[in-house]
Amino acid sequence: MVSKLILFSILILSSFQLLAVEKLRIFTWPGYVTTENITQVNKILADKGYNYKVEVLATQAEDADQMFSVIRKKQCDITFLTLFFIKMHGEQISKLLQPIDINSPRLSNYKNLDANLTQIPMGMQAGKPLYIPWGGGIYGFYVDTNKVKQQDIPKSVKDLWSAKWRNKFSLNQGQFWYNVGLTLQALDYPPFYLEQLAQKNDRSALKVLLSKQGVLLNKFKQFYNNAGGFWQSSTQFSEDLEIVSSWGPEIKSQNDKGGKWQLINFEEGHLAWLDTINFVRGLKNEKLAAAEVVANYFIGKKVQQRIVDELSMLPASVNLDSRGLLDRYPNLFRADLFVPPYSQLSYSLMQQLVEQVD
Repeated sequence: MVSKLILFSILILSSFQLLAVEKLRIFTWPGYVTTENITQVNKILADKGYNYKVEVLATQAEDADQMFSVIRKKQCDITFLTLFFIKMHGEQISKLLQPIDINSPRLSNYKNLDANLTQIPMGMQAGKPLYIPWGGGIYGFYVDTNKVKQQDIPKSVKDLWSAKWRNKFSLNQGQFWYNVGLTLQALDYPPFYLEQLAQKNDRSALKVLLSKQGVLLNKFKQFYNNAGGFWQSSTQFSEDLEIVSSWGPEIKSQNDKGGKWQLINFEEGHLAWLDTINFVRGLKNEKLAAAEVVANYFIGKKVQQRIVDELSMLPASVNLDSRGLLDRYPNLFRADLFVPPYSQLSYSLMQQLVEQVD
């Protein structure tokens, strides 16, 4: 009798273990995945019969090194990597990801993604994408049209060096590579010219360009000295500033309060970034299928519209009621203006530039 009870208990326990819902752990940036998103996607998984539910890590994404550390420790299954992180520092993160099967029947929303965003080289490996485009933005400069007349709005990045705008615009201080890129554009170089030289290992050209008597350092110093303010995580506004740099959300907030901030559509274009959905290496069978269902939800119309309306982001999907700034400026996402995966060499050289600014 005792042995039968033990056997019965084992069978019951085994049944519960088989039925136990497993986790799909998502590692993402603040604001990207809401409580409502979690509830909805878990219902979709349950309705489709998957024995998985999503769980968002308490640890939020901060930068490439931190994301690499979390992924390497196998603490997540799905990530929202910024595209250029994938191949930074010797492509260390790319080695931890697996290619996306874009033809999976579970990725039915993939066909609605902007085709210009689906085959960007820095996110590819052996001809297969390591990413699904999600949403991004630009390092934009916005002018207060309550203070500046339309005919006086700058046309070119080069205008920011003029005496007319001295102390009247702001720059981001933390992600200095954007400011280096703008300086290179003002000198008629491509914005990522330092990285291009570093990839060619053209140290003689780098030495000339970055010398203390060189045009780049002097131009960069002028740019920083001309700025009227700097910010770290979010744009700051003041009475003295007529132009502010911003990732976007703060502009929407100001305009919702009656402000009249307008994007300056520089003729050189806008330096851009793209956040993506990625699968950590090792997903297979039902877990991989469930991950594809989750990814499909996040590139669906409802979520894509939310990141436009609530986060002021540029969406990857094209079948929306509004694509935000892309409706007015359809060429904001340009493949040649996406921030690249800087090498250690070019990154350290840019750091040295910043350190030499008075």
